Amino acid sequence: MSDFATARASMIDCQLRPNEVNDERIIRVMSTVPREVFLPKAKRSIAYVDEDIEVKDGRYVMEPVIFGKLLVAAKISQDDLVLDIGCVSGYSAAVIAGLCDAVVALEATDEMVALAEKKLAALDVMNVAVVKGDLAAGVAKQGPFDVIFLEGAVQSVPSGLIKQLREGGRLLCVKLEDGVGRGHMIAMKDGEAVETVLFDANVHALPDFQNEASFVF
Repeated sequence: MSDFATARASMIDCQLRPNEVNDERIIRVMSTVPREVFLPKAKRSIAYVDEDIEVKDGRYVMEPVIFGKLLVAAKISQDDLVLDIGCVSGYSAAVIAGLCDAVVALEATDEMVALAEKKLAALDVMNVAVVKGDLAAGVAKQGPFDVIFLEGAVQSVPSGLIKQLREGGRLLCVKLEDGVGRGHMIAMKDGEAVETVLFDANVHALPDFQNEASFVF
């Protein structure tokens, strides 16, 4: 077993499972997707620490436990269409792609889109479409979505993103409130958005959301 495979197994046993990430579909996918591939070479040795890891210019791959707990809350089904906002180099999209039929991964620059496409193609992940656009705007023309992920902390959730959820859809994010981060789920039920606070979470901010008009619950 390689050092990375050993570290990946340790992530599962010592980080995820003790923190109630026990869904076997999620465990299976996170056991097989090589997180190190999506990081700069200089940082691959720390690929499986339970921390956000910077990829480039203040953009981070989310720490495994927070990401895993959000995945558990999302309850992604095989036939779901998922929007992954701020996929960075593509790790989150690769994991989500192992849980459903189709993923739309959104990034803000040509450089980041190209990086994610390169990494996903190298692993033969074929059910992810990486697109460029305003992160806070989402991708309405590709929706409605069953699940929307925000891959970083935000101060508010734009109402336009909520409108991209189909009935029964779920948006997962970390919201910053008075400097404290918490995992949140916004579910569309009977045409109304219902918010649930899930758990404390401390992750780096996702850009472009700070000044957006927030959804009023």
